[in-house]
Amino acid sequence: MKRLLVPKLSQICQTAAEIPVIFDHENIKWQPLDTVNWSSHSYHPTVFFRIAHSGDTIYIMYHVTEENTRAVNAEDNGRVWEDSCCEFFSQFEKGGIYYNMECNCIGTLLIGCGESRSNREHASLDTLESIDRWSSNGRLPFAELPGITTWELALRIPVSAYFKSAIQSVSGKVVYANFYKCGDKQKQSHYLSWNPIDTPRPDFHQPNSFGELVFE
Repeated sequence: MKRLLVPKLSQICQTAAEIPVIFDHENIKWQPLDTVNWSSHSYHPTVFFRIAHSGDTIYIMYHVTEENTRAVNAEDNGRVWEDSCCEFFSQFEKGGIYYNMECNCIGTLLIGCGESRSNREHASLDTLESIDRWSSNGRLPFAELPGITTWELALRIPVSAYFKSAIQSVSGKVVYANFYKCGDKQKQSHYLSWNPIDTPRPDFHQPNSFGELVFE
């Protein structure tokens, strides 16, 4: 199980667009997102993420270099995993509910909650709108782009977005989590994870395969 210390920022990011600059200023380290779990999907885009917090807000940033970037889905809680998509799954108590936050490369977001893959409850529109997003691709949809592209995505996630949990702050908490990169309908479909997953087929809904995030 991987374990990552999540630093607390000395200054607050008021918007997602501020995250890249403040992360650079505070020297928030990039982490590789590079585990290929299934040989049938061996394509390996280059992906890094970095994460920090301010107590009541989590900040996440992704950096991706890949072929055939895709961003068709423009409505929240849609099929964003079919596009060039970065995902953050997290759980506050072992064996309890966990959250999937899936965001395509133009900032279209899906949030679900539940104890397993089935019967997920989607977040409300108000909850989704509380999460600010920034993408170097802009926010307009586009068909698959040929060739290699590099893009970045940043999310500003207030703890109130964990809509089934009474979380006031993540300071001092250990959160179980995994990070993913996928693209089910990209020309070269792929399924990368931060912490390894041991299943016969691609399946990100595996809380037993979450690593640990230790929040300062």
